[in-house]
Amino acid sequence: MGEGQTLLIPSEGVARYVGVQPGRLHLQYEGMNPSGSFKDNGMSAAFTHARCVGATRAACASTGNTSASLALYCSVTRLMKALIFVGSGKIAYGKLSQALDFGALTVQIAGDFDDAMARVQEVTRQLGIYLVNSVNPFRLEGQKTIMFRVLEGLRWEVPEWIVVPGGNLGNSSAFGKAFDELRRLGLIDRVPRLAVINAAGANTLYELYEKRGLRWNGGSPAEATVRGYYQEMDDQKRRAKTIASAIEINRPVNLMKCLRALEVCDGVVREVPDQEILDAKAQVGAGGLGCEPASAASVAGAKLLVSEGVIGRDQRVVCVLTGHQLKDPDATVAYHTTDQELFNKVLGSRGVRRAAFANRAVTVSNDLDEIIRAIQLYS
Repeated sequence: MGEGQTLLIPSEGVARYVGVQPGRLHLQYEGMNPSGSFKDNGMSAAFTHARCVGATRAACASTGNTSASLALYCSVTRLMKALIFVGSGKIAYGKLSQALDFGALTVQIAGDFDDAMARVQEVTRQLGIYLVNSVNPFRLEGQKTIMFRVLEGLRWEVPEWIVVPGGNLGNSSAFGKAFDELRRLGLIDRVPRLAVINAAGANTLYELYEKRGLRWNGGSPAEATVRGYYQEMDDQKRRAKTIASAIEINRPVNLMKCLRALEVCDGVVREVPDQEILDAKAQVGAGGLGCEPASAASVAGAKLLVSEGVIGRDQRVVCVLTGHQLKDPDATVAYHTTDQELFNKVLGSRGVRRAAFANRAVTVSNDLDEIIRAIQLYS
């Protein structure tokens, strides 16, 4: 289907916004994949394995991108039926439209992604359905190729930093594994540092790693720390809440693998609020690349790390843009709108109070002279 035919693109405008020197920031744009997100890298590998073992049905829980990718591959081959679990009101229409159009059976349950993930694991075990969420190791093997393409784009000069949004933590886990293996094979002489960026409303990794000191610890992480934190979330009935729907996850299934990746890559974890995510998204868009909100968490996180002095202004940084702008057009339109009611409905409920880089439409009457005056005034 053309998965993997993506581009590593230097961006002077985003470099200025982040605070690094010209030519030092690149965007790895995974929105060019056939279903519009990075998921196709892993799905093509998992789907190949599913075919090898004779699976006739495949299932996933999803905030949107996984479901779109699974449904796409099932519809193309017509050899497998797709079953998708989504939380109630927890999927962007741009993503849901793909799953529906590609013919997947979509089951919407009362709850969020974490609830859907728990149910899909139970259902697939009981009914013998092939599970394609990133607990599937073939998914992560496919996602390693994103870093191979980054290195190819940089002519195999290893950057100082890879910055990636953190949701279910499949990408960060895969990237760490990729660099560890490349170094062991002697194809690179060092690994880049890894920065995983949570949305502030779904910040499990940040809380555990940066606040509570959870580490891979050579394969012996303090699992009691994780259990205790999850119990706190349950006791407080705390649910993930962010405009970055693709990373709106409280219980990342690849947490332990990500801890290992952070150890391999001397990593850091940060959280950024929705306001900064959307402002960063607008800056990416102003440079000609449309990305979904979750993607822009990487740019907002890089900006934060530069301001903290963790990332040097002269260091080479690669921000991974995980999904296409049209995955979640409501957020984009609401950010740039003149309609305050729409802004409040879509963004205000997420704590977003301003659109610092809004490109608002100019409203004029159907009069030629007034239209010309408006063009002369605003252009």
